[in-house]
Amino acid sequence: MQKGLAGRRRHRAGYADVLASPPHMVAEVLAGTLYTQPRPAMPHGFARSGVGAKISPPFGYGDGGPCGWWILFEPELHLEEDIVVPDLAGWRRTTMPDYPDAAYCTIAPDWTCEVLSHSTRRIDRHEKAAIYAREGVSHLWFVDPDARTLEAFELRGGLRVILATLADDDPVSQPPFDAITFPLGALWP
Repeated sequence: MQKGLAGRRRHRAGYADVLASPPHMVAEVLAGTLYTQPRPAMPHGFARSGVGAKISPPFGYGDGGPCGWWILFEPELHLEEDIVVPDLAGWRRTTMPDYPDAAYCTIAPDWTCEVLSHSTRRIDRHEKAAIYAREGVSHLWFVDPDARTLEAFELRGGLRVILATLADDDPVSQPPFDAITFPLGALWP
């Protein structure tokens, strides 16, 4: 819930609030609260594009890899009352056999990737990670362009287990995309 200037509670935010947000902002509703952030800074965008460039060809299109996935940049996910926009998300085609013809998706992805920034770090690591765990998202990656790291997590028995913390130019070969390897340094300008 949002609080007004006088401390009065306002309505629980919903999709109408997302639609009413300025178009240059990324709008999400987490636990009834509307969060808006400006579009990411250039290093953030470079890292996000790099992850997508490394994963989409082999897993989304079958170029030198196993295919079988839908990989999307900033999909809008409606998961119960929460509306989240991960930097990247991926669905096995067995999880989502038919590609949706809608502005948002109600099927939880199998993998999400959040690229951390100063303004979103806490929300990504706490509020959004808890939603992903609740929804059974099996794999979660945090990419941090400032620290030049990638943390890979797997959901086991409802708990997030860290699989690896990679830094600088370490080779990336982490589930669910461990059929390929790429240098982490490819994500930094």
